[in-house]
Amino acid sequence: MKNHRENKEHNAWHKAHYDTVGTNDKLVINLRDLGHTMRLLYEGKGSQKRVLIILDEIGGSITQRKLTERLGIQPGSASEVIAKLESAGYIKRTPNETDRRTADIALTETGKVLAAEARAQRIHRHEQMFACLSDAEKNELLSLLERINADWEKRYRGIADGHDHCEHHHENIHRQRGE
Repeated sequence: MKNHRENKEHNAWHKAHYDTVGTNDKLVINLRDLGHTMRLLYEGKGSQKRVLIILDEIGGSITQRKLTERLGIQPGSASEVIAKLESAGYIKRTPNETDRRTADIALTETGKVLAAEARAQRIHRHEQMFACLSDAEKNELLSLLERINADWEKRYRGIADGHDHCEHHHENIHRQRGE
């Protein structure tokens, strides 16, 4: 994993050489930069706000196991977030009637209010993220991204097992170019 200084140097290199690379490299650079910005804007897979929004979308209760799966995080991480939300009074946990190894999780009334606020913030953030585009441009971008996404799903399925692989691949590309 790169540290902050290495990331700054890496980004400075890209800015200095941006005009010297081809269109495909510029697309990759822009997608990477957008990905970094999106990670900064979002709280993360297992954030408290995301848990509240998911519970609000469900509208009832969900088992802790299913919530953990939906979040895509480790059970221990989910338990920690759930415990914090429960102690703050935003959710309630009750033993599941059919599987005593797990609990049912539901929003409290206070949690519903906070979930609605989190959802409104998310909607506003999404509007702001694409405010520079017209509706037609948004639809065109969406169509292009969906086409790329479908192609990459077929083409690269199973290749990138994680971020470390991507970092390694990126370093190999620079090495091959003599950078």
